[in-house]
Amino acid sequence: MVRTLLRTALSLALVGAGWVAAKAQASPAPDFELQVEAPTGATTIRCVRGCTLAWVQRGINPTSAPQPSFEYECTAGRCGSGLVGGWVAR
Repeated sequence: MVRTLLRTALSLALVGAGWVAAKAQASPAPDFELQVEAPTGATTIRCVRGCTLAWVQRGINPTSAPQPSFEYECTAGRCGSGLVGGWVAR
């Protein structure tokens, strides 16, 4: 009887220790969030939280400022993906 109680107590202690260790390893919240809407036609990339965006396909334009939302449209039959740069807002 004592042996069964000890095994049960040890099992519960190990399960509890595993649960505590798993909780301690939870992923931190992301630094930013993006929302992409890509219907037929224009594609909109919106920074929901924590960042700004700009078109950087041909390099960074020094006269433009990053924006919270970015939209581009391809009128060809098939288009490659473009490069959109992002900056973490601090």
